[in-house]
Amino acid sequence: MDKNNIPNKEGNGPKMNMPKFNMNWIYIIAIIALGLLYFSSGGPSNSSVAKTATYSDFKTMVAQGYASKIVINKSQSSIKMYVKPEHIRDVFHQSAQQTGNEPYVEVEFGSIDQVEEFLNKAKEDKVFTGDFTYENRKENEMFNMLFYNLLPIFVIIGLWMFFMRRMGGGGGGVGGSVFSVGKSKAKMYEKGGDLGITFKDVAGQAGAKQEIQEIVDFLKNPEKYTELGGKIPKGALLVGPPGTGKTLLAKAVAGEAGVPFFSMSGSDFVEMFVGVGASRVRDLFQQAKQKSPCIIFIDEIDAVGRARSKNPAMGGNDERENTLNALLTEMDGFGTNSGVIILAATNRADMLDSALLRAGRFDRQIHVDLPDLNERKEVFKVHLKPVKTDDSVDIDFLARQTPGFSGADIANVCNEAALIAARHNSQTVKKQDFLDAVDRIIGGLEKKTKVMTQAEKRSIAIHEAGHATISWFTEFANPLVKVSIVPRGQALGAAWYLPEERVLQTKEAMLDEMCSLLGGRAAEELFVGHISTGAMNDLERVTKQAYGMIAFAGMSEKLPNVCYYNNAEYQFQKPYSETTAKIMDDEVLRMINEQYERAKQILTEHAEGHAQLAQLLVDREVIFAEDVEKIFGKRPWTSRAEELLEAQMKADAERMAEERAKELEAEAAAKGKEPAPQEKDLFDDTDKEKKEEA
Repeated sequence: MDKNNIPNKEGNGPKMNMPKFNMNWIYIIAIIALGLLYFSSGGPSNSSVAKTATYSDFKTMVAQGYASKIVINKSQSSIKMYVKPEHIRDVFHQSAQQTGNEPYVEVEFGSIDQVEEFLNKAKEDKVFTGDFTYENRKENEMFNMLFYNLLPIFVIIGLWMFFMRRMGGGGGGVGGSVFSVGKSKAKMYEKGGDLGITFKDVAGQAGAKQEIQEIVDFLKNPEKYTELGGKIPKGALLVGPPGTGKTLLAKAVAGEAGVPFFSMSGSDFVEMFVGVGASRVRDLFQQAKQKSPCIIFIDEIDAVGRARSKNPAMGGNDERENTLNALLTEMDGFGTNSGVIILAATNRADMLDSALLRAGRFDRQIHVDLPDLNERKEVFKVHLKPVKTDDSVDIDFLARQTPGFSGADIANVCNEAALIAARHNSQTVKKQDFLDAVDRIIGGLEKKTKVMTQAEKRSIAIHEAGHATISWFTEFANPLVKVSIVPRGQALGAAWYLPEERVLQTKEAMLDEMCSLLGGRAAEELFVGHISTGAMNDLERVTKQAYGMIAFAGMSEKLPNVCYYNNAEYQFQKPYSETTAKIMDDEVLRMINEQYERAKQILTEHAEGHAQLAQLLVDREVIFAEDVEKIFGKRPWTSRAEELLEAQMKADAERMAEERAKELEAEAAAKGKEPAPQEKDLFDDTDKEKKEEA
């Protein structure tokens, strides 16, 4: 015997590759065996038709010469009379093709002596010329009884096991079928590098990446923190709007950490069976303990971590609450330095249970917000790498054109631009393709084939020109980009603005925005003579904004400095009285009417320019800010984006001047003398020119 094949007692010897047992073979063998037993023990031997008749009918058919042969079974007291082909239709009322080759009539008898006497007499009278034989084989009645009684039970059990295996994950064998329904569904990545995502692929979100990288660094070098008495957070919760890159950050952690990474969704804990969710939680953490140090990532944790109801009569989900209780217990049961870290992501942190958010479970809440201007530039650089662009594409311009866009939205813009360029058979993606992609995502698909009358087209142009005119003459309104009366999505026309990314919103800025929104309805009333349903979206936005200003921001004259915001989920009572609600309604109506009158006043003062703008829209369908500037003149206010851009350019110019000064000083120091006066004068002139250019 080869020594290499001797197994080691300590388990270090060669392992035998035993074949994996599969329950499917048992199912197949059982079905084949039942079929063979059925067809070999009394089952129908052919496909011929059989008919049951009385003994009197049997004697009549024999007397009429219908019988070709007769088989007598004494043990079962039965007779099989096979019918001649020419008399099949007389007996069965069917053709020979329908009944088969040997149809027969089955008859039960009382005395075998009388049957033999009758058949002998029939042969003497020559009405029966065939043979009659005896068949004494006894059929397996016991098997037939068991087969027909137990077969439905076997079928039901088989179907039940099949569906249980499907719900339990579809694994083979007993362990992967019924008994795996309580096992964790988490996917484990031993080497996260297989995902191909690192922190370099996550653009922007510098603060979030720093905190996440600290967790990864702790797993790689824990002594750096523990020597100073530091403790790594037990859990980190990624909070932010949809599409901001929470799951992408988790994938980057899996790619960078170099430790086992368990990933699953909050909905994976939810199951139709009672207790399955809690069982999966326990199994997940048990696997994590065995693989420590490791990371557990639960995406969309609000599916299982929603706040528990305080009122049992509200019909709360007891199974979900049991799962949450198991999760709370497991998270609190880990030691501080056990090496198991829990990451979770949600966009509904306000709905999570307070016990889940406390220190000791999720010690950190990492906010992943929408990217600002500089972060959008970084995101565009990442998503434009595989896109073939030309020199007309300006990343700074694209970042300014996409305020409020998330990382997923920017990725969609780049993809849409590439598709639009391919649709036009272009070799590269141009600047206009990106602008069309932004319009497509914000406004919807362009519908140039929509049929409109000239009166409808003019009414839409007057409406959109009203928006553009008001926004041009209000200080805090968003800067205008273009105006279009080409239908997009559900809108018949639109005015496109460059939203100001203000850190704080003042009351004056919000009132200017309301006045701009009401400009379309005011223009219809003044210059068309009637109002239409085209302003429904404008009125909805104005009403919501007015209620928000009064009820939440305390910007009302009669209800100043009061916030009636209530975050209770199951609260059917308003946090204010009916009298206060009436005051709110009156204040909202007053605020909206004031801005509506203000919009009509501005339009009346600039009626001539508005008419020119509307006519230009009718003629060209799309106009830009430059066209509006030709009609109304330069806008008297500088936008916030222009101020920030100017300040940034000035700072860049000063930085370049300082760098140039340091270079000149370094060169002079290397030569061992002071910079010559003409060099200083040259530097001063260069500095002045750069500042003037900025």
